[in-house]
Amino acid sequence: MNTSFHISLPCLSVKETKNFYIDNIGATSGRHTQNWVDINLFGHQLTFIKAEKFHFNSPNYVFEGKILPSFHFGVIIDEITWNNIYSKLKKRDLDVVDKTTFLIDKTGEHQSFFIKDPNDYMLEFKCFIDSKSVFKT
Repeated sequence: MNTSFHISLPCLSVKETKNFYIDNIGATSGRHTQNWVDINLFGHQLTFIKAEKFHFNSPNYVFEGKILPSFHFGVIIDEITWNNIYSKLKKRDLDVVDKTTFLIDKTGEHQSFFIKDPNDYMLEFKCFIDSKSVFKT
């Protein structure tokens, strides 16, 4: 069975959110109105709904000596796509958290970087060295 993930999140501006994901990430948009937009992020549906100012109290956590945001979402993609997106985003004046490799020489070794979207959500891009290790313990 081929499945995809859906998440719905509040946003401050449908237009700015749509532009960020299409122009910077290379995602596409789907159905939309003035108050919401569906974004196709590598086959996963992100729905952003215009809302009043909102706050998430999301503390950070430490993983392998790196401070990471506890509230974030992202995608796992292949290495070529990962490198292309990372290079593209680094060339723009965006808040990209530099790439890091986690779990070196361990199960689940992967490269990761984060970028903040216009709604202050942290979006993570992961590329696993061995794609079969995503859920291995």
